[in-house]
Amino acid sequence: MKILLSAIIIASICSTHSFLIFKNYIQPEDSGFDSKYDFIIVGAGSSGSVLANRLSENKRWRILLLEAGHMQNFLNEIPILVSYFQQTNYNWGYNVEPQKNACLGMINRQCAWPRGKALGGTSTLNYMIHTRGNKKNFDEWASLGNTGWSYADVLPYFKKSEKFNIPEYVPYHTKLATAYLEAGQELGYKVLDYNGEDQIGFSYLQVNMDHGTRCSASKAYLRRLNRPNLDIITDATVTKVLIDTDNRAYGVEYVKDDMRKKVFCSKEVILSAGTIDSAKLLMLSGIGPRDHLEELGIPVIQDSKVGYNMYEHIGFLGLTFMVNQSVSLLQSKVNLNAVLEYILHKDGLATSPGGAEAIAFVKTKYAVDEKPDLELLFVSGSVHSDNGNVLRKNWRLTDDLYNTVYKPIENQEAWSIWPIVQYPRSVGRLVLQSKDYLKPPKLHANFFSHPADLEIILEGVKHAINISKTEAFQAYGSRMHDIKIPGCGNFQFASDDYWRCAIKHMPSMMNHEIGTAKMGPETDPYAVVDPQLQVYGIKGLRVVDASIMPTITSGHVNAVIYMIGEKAADMIKETWMNASTMEKSKIRVIYEYEFRRGTTVSETARNINAVFGEGSTTKATVGNWFKNFRDGDFSLAMSHVEDQRRRWIMITREP
Repeated sequence: MKILLSAIIIASICSTHSFLIFKNYIQPEDSGFDSKYDFIIVGAGSSGSVLANRLSENKRWRILLLEAGHMQNFLNEIPILVSYFQQTNYNWGYNVEPQKNACLGMINRQCAWPRGKALGGTSTLNYMIHTRGNKKNFDEWASLGNTGWSYADVLPYFKKSEKFNIPEYVPYHTKLATAYLEAGQELGYKVLDYNGEDQIGFSYLQVNMDHGTRCSASKAYLRRLNRPNLDIITDATVTKVLIDTDNRAYGVEYVKDDMRKKVFCSKEVILSAGTIDSAKLLMLSGIGPRDHLEELGIPVIQDSKVGYNMYEHIGFLGLTFMVNQSVSLLQSKVNLNAVLEYILHKDGLATSPGGAEAIAFVKTKYAVDEKPDLELLFVSGSVHSDNGNVLRKNWRLTDDLYNTVYKPIENQEAWSIWPIVQYPRSVGRLVLQSKDYLKPPKLHANFFSHPADLEIILEGVKHAINISKTEAFQAYGSRMHDIKIPGCGNFQFASDDYWRCAIKHMPSMMNHEIGTAKMGPETDPYAVVDPQLQVYGIKGLRVVDASIMPTITSGHVNAVIYMIGEKAADMIKETWMNASTMEKSKIRVIYEYEFRRGTTVSETARNINAVFGEGSTTKATVGNWFKNFRDGDFSLAMSHVEDQRRRWIMITREP
């Protein structure tokens, strides 16, 4: 693999396309930055990158984007290498707390929860899968009291983001991926566009790629920006939101190069640090459950259910099917020919996102309505396909499990299906470990605390077995790999109890955690933000990322996070641009009122700046308005002027 990486690096550096990759990166510096901005955005992930782009469209606004990680490595853009960056400093490296009913085959019973730490956030680490979710997911949000979040409301923002980051089908497919779609048709399912009206059926993956390369949030929204009103600071870890005695956010404190710094804003602080870090930052800033914050010695500013309502799509990664032909993805096949095909044409197996190739959504007997409640993710490889070099480490598999089950089949052709529950009933909670910002939070995932989740995945196992038995897969001699998982040896292989045990040992975390700063109406005791994403009880503070999702959507949530960013940008623009227009309208009325009552130009300018803020007007501007009035340009009726007179008299305390 080292030889492969060296070949890719040398070939890429020598190519024009690679030069453009470097050339178009933003080179952030923090020397000489303004100490005060209009907006401060914390986190340059899928929502933060959108916000930075959209808000900086207003040339009058000064925007600061703070990111704890650094720039995306160009190797990260090669889809086949998707797994390799979870063992680097591009990953926060979070693990869930030791589980009672899950992660039993992982080191210390802890599943890994990778989160991106770079410009682009987790969109630099994920498998790039683009799914909007089911229409009813968003109609449910609206029914919970979140006005403006129905599917009809959010669909334009999905489409807006998809014009910026256009989903495309993976250029390369193995024969097994084609067999997967054919198997679905054998079983009576349609091949369809799962981002269309209907979801139940099979499809190749739609992914966030740009001609065979990863298209992360930073690549789509930040890379080619050259706006003087947008500053970006990388390697800057925000430690708290600054909140004044009137409960207004006015800036943040952050650490860069081991130095604490403060930066201020006049309009809003926007947290887009993700489900884990936005919740962590809220609590470090005094916004969270009173008893928890007081226990840690954090002064409470707002008692709020931050950290609750944490959901994740959970599945099973232990299903492996062997085949008798060279049709799967193995590490040995990523050779020099594959590298050259990628470098020259952006095609071939190097464009495969880690072997994930196709997807299906189906209903089980546990579905509560017409929505599919199970995803079947097809992968043209298995845990052993990289000979134990990376995947086992990413998933924290114990040596005993890997060596027993997978080492005997290294270098052998295989494929797998991950059955994933779409609407988990098990709910987790995030809490702080301490008030030290360097300490990671405790992630109490509580996987399989509700038995329905386990049973739905078990149904998925049975679906996968039926798929393997179809003619499409039997053409490749598909058969189940039947070495038992350590810890499940007392159960008959392939019995329901065996699979329940196996699922608990090898759950697949999809890294779709949501909900820790729940959006909801004021009547919802667990709501942290309102439907405008403003934090309850705190002025000038919003949260814009997956943490605000009141319930989890189906599929993969990155597209939803893009949508949230796009919608939030419009809400923020509406708030502040309308306010600006309103203030100008008020000032226009005052110009006319003061002119009619004979106030001098200088006195009028002084009065307006005293009330609306220095810089609201100048003597020259007032003079121009007064000249227009003298010329008979009275666009306002006298009654409208009189409507403002009493308020203006009260403000200026006119005798």
